[in-house]
Amino acid sequence: MITVKDLTVGWSGNPVLEHASFEVEGGEIFAILGRSGSGKSTLFRFLVGLEEPLAGSIELRGVGAPRLVGGKPTFGVMFQGGALFGDMTVGENVALPLEIWTQLPRQAVLAIARGKLRLVGLEAAKDKLPSDLSGGMLKRAAIARAMALEPSLLFLDEPSSGLDPVTSAELDALMVTLCRSLGVTVVVVTHDLGSILGIVDRAIVLDRAEKRIVATGSPAELQKSQDRRVHAFFSRTVEPSGKS
Repeated sequence: MITVKDLTVGWSGNPVLEHASFEVEGGEIFAILGRSGSGKSTLFRFLVGLEEPLAGSIELRGVGAPRLVGGKPTFGVMFQGGALFGDMTVGENVALPLEIWTQLPRQAVLAIARGKLRLVGLEAAKDKLPSDLSGGMLKRAAIARAMALEPSLLFLDEPSSGLDPVTSAELDALMVTLCRSLGVTVVVVTHDLGSILGIVDRAIVLDRAEKRIVATGSPAELQKSQDRRVHAFFSRTVEPSGKS
């Protein structure tokens, strides 16, 4: 679904991540992991086409390089804060991509928007403003909007950030439903170990000091890694000094 080759990302010639190569297979939940400042959200911005790489390439299957502008979106994006429009109702937020990118009649647009909200358990909140929603509801509403155009690829930036354990588990269940039942490929930036161990198929681990990917594999494989940085991440311990 995604092929990344020798990718270097950053700004003004200052790389945050260098020479990264990995692939995301169709129908999997793929996670981008690492400590704060390791470049997870930076990599996310480049994967969804908000920034141009300093070097290397990102290819989406059947699409080419990612773009958020210039045509109908080919993937869905949920940003960390939800990024809903505050002066529009939840239903209007979800309907917006359909109004912009399709020629469907108004009643069809509203019906699809209700269906997406039903999928995330928010149909009853369609007439509420984002300011009336809890943190978990905001995240689910943002996912509903990201799914409005029936994408086969979904990017989620820290979906469980700031949420209580129960709400986080509910979002995990939603991601599994999207992936397993609807065949959506999910790429998620997260540091939530519960989510990582519970639902992720494969992951990459970024290191901020070396500015590169230091490990790739399933959560079970990464838990057994002898690399001190990977071990520290999964065991929640301070990295020892010295080399791996």
